Amino acid sequence: MAEEIKDTVEETAEAAPEEKKTKKSKGDKKLENEIEALKKQLEEKETELAEQKEQHLRLAAEYDNFRRRSKAEREGVYSEACSDVVNEFLPVLDNIERAAAYATDEKVAEGINMMVKAFTESLGKLGVEEIECKVFDPNVHNAVMHIDDEQYGEGEIVEVFQKGFKRGDKVIRYAMVKTAN
Repeated sequence: MAEEIKDTVEETAEAAPEEKKTKKSKGDKKLENEIEALKKQLEEKETELAEQKEQHLRLAAEYDNFRRRSKAEREGVYSEACSDVVNEFLPVLDNIERAAAYATDEKVAEGINMMVKAFTESLGKLGVEEIECKVFDPNVHNAVMHIDDEQYGEGEIVEVFQKGFKRGDKVIRYAMVKTAN
């Protein structure tokens, strides 16, 4: 009987660590399950954060593009309006220059030339400049006549019938010219 008690105690002693091991295993499994659940939540939140960052970057880029487009449209509208107004006043300048060319009285010619100078300065303040007329350029000149003459070079402008004007790269009025060769 003593031996039986001794065997029972030994079995209990041996079984107790196994029970502790199984209890740890159950606790460990519970913790592992919690860790796995938290890892999944973390991955979901990281994915959500990445999506939010991407959405934010797209929105910022879209806003930046909108700002640039709006600025370009405003500048385009101003440029078009300015060009339209200047185009309406250019015939007046042409007539004033013709009057200066045919003025017989010296004082009248001087007064008209002063008006031409003031008008040209006003155009300059608006960024409008006269198109240079030395060599023919189909982008800014309109050739209305052509002559063959050996004293002039290829594509050289011989005579300007009507001055051309541009504002920046935009041609307001093409220069009407006579070209040679």
